[in-house]
Amino acid sequence: MELFTQLFGDLLAFVYHCFDRIVIHGYLNGLSRPEQVVHFFRQVLGLAVVDKEVLSQRTGDYQAWVEAFARNHRIPIQWAEKGVRKEEYVLPALRRMEKTNAYGVYFIFKSMELGRTFRISVPKYPTGDPHYRILAHQRSRFTHYYFYIRDEVLGPVILRVASFFPFHATYWLNGHSFIEQELQRANIGFRKNDNAFLAVDDVAALQAAADRLDPQIIRKQLDYWTFLLGPKFSKHERSQMNLSRFYSMAQIEYCRNFIFKRHFPIHKIFERSCEIGLWRLTAHRISEIFGVRLTKKLRGKISTVIEQIEHGHHVFRAYWKNALLRQYEKFSRFLRNELCSNNLRDFGLRKGLDHLDAVRKKFQDITDRFAGFQAQCLNVHVDFPLLQRIALPITMGAVRHPGIKIHDTRIIRLLEVLLHGGNTVGGWTMKQIHHSVLTSFELSEKAYGLNQLRYDLRKLKGHGLLQRDGKLEAAYHNADKAIQQIVDLLAAA
Repeated sequence: MELFTQLFGDLLAFVYHCFDRIVIHGYLNGLSRPEQVVHFFRQVLGLAVVDKEVLSQRTGDYQAWVEAFARNHRIPIQWAEKGVRKEEYVLPALRRMEKTNAYGVYFIFKSMELGRTFRISVPKYPTGDPHYRILAHQRSRFTHYYFYIRDEVLGPVILRVASFFPFHATYWLNGHSFIEQELQRANIGFRKNDNAFLAVDDVAALQAAADRLDPQIIRKQLDYWTFLLGPKFSKHERSQMNLSRFYSMAQIEYCRNFIFKRHFPIHKIFERSCEIGLWRLTAHRISEIFGVRLTKKLRGKISTVIEQIEHGHHVFRAYWKNALLRQYEKFSRFLRNELCSNNLRDFGLRKGLDHLDAVRKKFQDITDRFAGFQAQCLNVHVDFPLLQRIALPITMGAVRHPGIKIHDTRIIRLLEVLLHGGNTVGGWTMKQIHHSVLTSFELSEKAYGLNQLRYDLRKLKGHGLLQRDGKLEAAYHNADKAIQQIVDLLAAA
């Protein structure tokens, strides 16, 4: 990352890094397993039979409480319609809360979704206990409640609570919203659009606020809203069992943001980063950025792609297992590198909320390596002596190799293929290179034959851009220290 700031320091207004979107699951510690549910109803509540009616009564009580809560506090509550983006639909209500500087629940959605609950069945064969029932986990469709909250510490938060036992909860929050609340309390001026800070009076205070987001702050606020809006348990029930929530990070995004002073360089930088990423971000490079070794046992997807989200808005993505690195530009002056993980076990990290600081450190290192890789590739200056040298013929012993012209389309195509596959284990044979060139550029064998390829490979080998290993089955590699020269040639072309 230091190389990136050194390279574009004169063009940058400021840089900051923080958590972006965080999705957390909340599980009831004492009611997650079937045997715990049986103990709760039979030993704590003293019920002889744990049947469907017992669980249905708990569901009905909670649903009635939610309706009464919305009615008493005059909070809109309605079913979510298909195809409607919930966050955009409730945005006017959030804006009204912000104008009045009020905090609390401002909207409730009801949605029929798949969720985890319990199935109760009668044993097939008689048992010694006539009240014995079989409880097992199952997934079924039932009502979920989405509570849209404006929190005084975390900013806008979404809490989803399942209405069926064991009342699984999911929380959505954003690190940028927390930073916004911190800067407002400190009376520090800033300009924020969506989930991006475009200007701030004190950059150090902005970064310090981002670093203050820790598990204790998140847990305190989530415990408060879960106790207020979640299913109700009596004082006796809480004293007999552990009914606290265990918070597990399901999805987490960490971003490194570059805000430029002007808009004119950012599009070219992003465009060039995408091109170089597609050329040079091979499976080996992606694994190096993520800090792991590439082996045959590695499961999951490793690839790079450029996606068009909407007209004129492109996103570069590098996939690795259940995670991805993406880069995109926003608001004409904003460039973001973002790491998203859907399974922290891929990084050797634990999912518990207490391990948030370890996630921050790990993701900082990965986004830093990604920015460093881009800076190394973008640090390309037209080396005129190099262009002059390779344009001239070269004699090695009794063999004279022609010069390489950067306007030669045939050479540029070959260099792109060799650069993209430069980390191929064992090198490439001539037939493999020929097949890759034909398929990559949709050429016919008549348009680019093997003899033409042999001629081009001899030129590259003679100028030190390629080396050949083996005697019988020749394998070609990019020569040592030739990668940057190939990048320079492609940039000049």
